[in-house]
Amino acid sequence: MVRVEDITEAIHSYNPEANIDIIWKAYVYSAKVHRGQVRLSGEPYLSHPLEVAHILTKLKMDESCVAAGLLHDTIEDTISTLEELREHFGEEILSLVDGVTKISRIEFASSEEQQAENYRKMILAMSKDIRVILIKLADRLHNMRTLEYMSTDKREKISRETLDIFAPLANRLGIGWMKLELEDPAFKYLYPDKYKEIMDRVAEKYEERVKFIENIAVVINKELDKADVKGKVIGRPKHYYSIYKKMIDQSISFDQVFDIIGLRIITDTVKDCYSILGIIHSIWKPIPGKIKDYIAMPKANMYQSLHTTVIVPPSNRVEFQIRTEEMHRIAENGIAAHWRYKEVSKKDEKAAKIDERFAWLKHILEWQKDMKDPKEFLATMKIDLFPDEVYVFSPKGKVMSFPKGATPIDFAYYIHTDVGDKCIGAKVNGKIVPLKYNLSNGDIIEILTSPAHKPSRDWLKIVKTSRARTKIRNYLKIEEKARSITLGREITEKEIQKYNMSPSEVLKPEAISEVIKTAGFSNEENLFAAIGYGRYHAHQLMMKLIPPDKIEERKKREESRFKRIISRVTKKPEVGSVKIKGVEDFLTRFAMCCNPVPGDKIIGFISRGKGVTIHTIDCPNIAELQYDKDRFVNVEWDLKEKTLHKVRINIHTLDKPGILADISASIASEGVNISQADIETTENKEAFLNFSVEISGLDQLQKVINSIKKLKGVLKVERVKEFKKLKKAAGGK
Repeated sequence: MVRVEDITEAIHSYNPEANIDIIWKAYVYSAKVHRGQVRLSGEPYLSHPLEVAHILTKLKMDESCVAAGLLHDTIEDTISTLEELREHFGEEILSLVDGVTKISRIEFASSEEQQAENYRKMILAMSKDIRVILIKLADRLHNMRTLEYMSTDKREKISRETLDIFAPLANRLGIGWMKLELEDPAFKYLYPDKYKEIMDRVAEKYEERVKFIENIAVVINKELDKADVKGKVIGRPKHYYSIYKKMIDQSISFDQVFDIIGLRIITDTVKDCYSILGIIHSIWKPIPGKIKDYIAMPKANMYQSLHTTVIVPPSNRVEFQIRTEEMHRIAENGIAAHWRYKEVSKKDEKAAKIDERFAWLKHILEWQKDMKDPKEFLATMKIDLFPDEVYVFSPKGKVMSFPKGATPIDFAYYIHTDVGDKCIGAKVNGKIVPLKYNLSNGDIIEILTSPAHKPSRDWLKIVKTSRARTKIRNYLKIEEKARSITLGREITEKEIQKYNMSPSEVLKPEAISEVIKTAGFSNEENLFAAIGYGRYHAHQLMMKLIPPDKIEERKKREESRFKRIISRVTKKPEVGSVKIKGVEDFLTRFAMCCNPVPGDKIIGFISRGKGVTIHTIDCPNIAELQYDKDRFVNVEWDLKEKTLHKVRINIHTLDKPGILADISASIASEGVNISQADIETTENKEAFLNFSVEISGLDQLQKVINSIKKLKGVLKVERVKEFKKLKKAAGGK
């Protein structure tokens, strides 16, 4: 069992000025309150907090953190109270113990809602003081070391939590050795057969592998001496779980996992790291694509090293990691390696960079506030907390990390919400790419924007970061509500007209206030939004506002067969700009097959349950509807009503710098909004752009097309009519 003297000696070794009295005080208090308690192993319970504190000294944590490690179970498992701890040890240590206690009370249930809440609690605890999670990781590590004394069910449950949550978290915080030590025992208890199989296969050639490593070390040391470069060669056999993961991820057998042997070389300077890389490549042939420079582009958890895999005759693949002593310290202990340094050098530039490296923690906490759906939070948490990352550059050379599969839209929203909202395209390494492009390591990203552009719902299908997803959804919700309020007012006003009354006669403030109160709406905007959404019907509102005699008058007017058909239509009316000759009371919608706009010659077709559908006169689907000619009605554009209509434009251009921005500016200059833009480029330096724009009529559309045609590099511009065949049965419903 670890002794308290082992802990105090360890602290003295890296911090001679530490307040050791607080460690002894915490030890005495913990021994007192845990007296008589025994672990399942039969050891005194005190052995556990001693082991946890000792693990924290390996992370070189400050004395307050180590003392909290000694006390971490006092609230949970003894009669101690928060007030007692505050009195004896002060606010700092109390806060650490309380944070660990709250995490320990989390039950990682299988339901998504509970698991999402668990992640929230973990992140909240980490954001307040990273030492809380370091204590919890040390606690989990010692529990994994003694897991054999638990029941089978508990072993599996704790092992699953460890693999899914705590080992990835240790990795995200940069504590490499702890990640590995958590993974292997969890693997052992979750997949005992696979664990034994890999352990036996590794053991088969253990002696041979040791000899192989020694021979390689001799060769390297000889070449290092020749080059007068210092370096310490350390054998690094792969851990069992990492071998298993490689077998699963790559769908290969144990025999196909060639690079089981890994070597690490520790040197003095960054310059020596690159020198050693060159020396290794001069001895053995490197494998293309296996050289990774994490010194120039560190991982988000501060990890830095040079990686390379080479072929050592006759056919062995060996992976080398080359780093300085400082890099090795960070690779092993991650954020913990800098905790004390930060406390001593809070104003130091290096400490500021450490904070920047772990800005992801603040981002996760900030973005999760906007998420109400537990499933959404859980999905984004798994992306943000444990990602495979790519590293890209801004045009000014700033390095940023994103989850694998991230797009230029993710990059744009990382820069600023406005940049994301107005993003119409991107340049990667100087070449225009579509917004669905997946960012790759080393890409230089430049975002192209247009003041008139807005986010598209389709973006939600391709973005990978929770920040981008949340910002897009927030924008769409705000825009959708604004549209619904406007639509709700228009629907209400049209409904009022059916009673031969004006809106000012009906929508009186006192009457509206009474409806809002009785119907349960918080304000007038929410009432009209509900009508726009279709959750509350304008007819219901009329029944509360229109005088009874006016309601009776309207009923008497509804006599014609045509009006009876229209009155049965339940679909919400589209904001129309069409008149049916001889009829004033109607509902209309525009056919998606031909997308008519003011100026097109049009005809109407009565669709049961959908009102009157407006087609262009040359729409191919008109021929399909000739089976019931009586349902055709003559219609014409109502030029008094100013509405916007979506039209798609195809543009064929040369792929040259600035062309996308020029086209967007040209469209915006005509007062036209771009609602969607798709871009494809070809190998022969051409680009095909498809814009969805909102126009008031053919005249404005022609102006937009003419304006684009004048641009240098534009080869062809045309309006797209997306004709689609209608099923006969659909028209006859």
